[in-house]
Amino acid sequence: MDIQDALIAFDALSQETRLRAFRFLVEHGTEGAPAGVLSEALGIPHNTLSFHLSHMSNAGLLLSRREGRSIIYSVDFSLFQNLLRFMVDDCCRKDVANTRDSKTKGFSTVIELLELDKCC
Repeated sequence: MDIQDALIAFDALSQETRLRAFRFLVEHGTEGAPAGVLSEALGIPHNTLSFHLSHMSNAGLLLSRREGRSIIYSVDFSLFQNLLRFMVDDCCRKDVANTRDSKTKGFSTVIELLELDKCC
């Protein structure tokens, strides 16, 4: 990930409603959630939520698919993983934090392994 892509993603997350929606969708994993469920759970009007979901989708943070009459939104975990790796690998000193791939099969967290040294 380059710095411009990271800036676009961080910009999209730097607003309370979008961050709340993103956190909700992270909790729903790759299956995601319908926009209506998201709107109801967070108490956000449909038109307001639609604006924010569009903003995050344009930043590449969300994926969407149609199921019947509903649009299901989910986090693009590949992009999210790259964003976290960017922060750790490109912004942290190597003696403080680094990432490495897990050798365990089936390990499916956002970052395979995040190592925090002396700071935490």
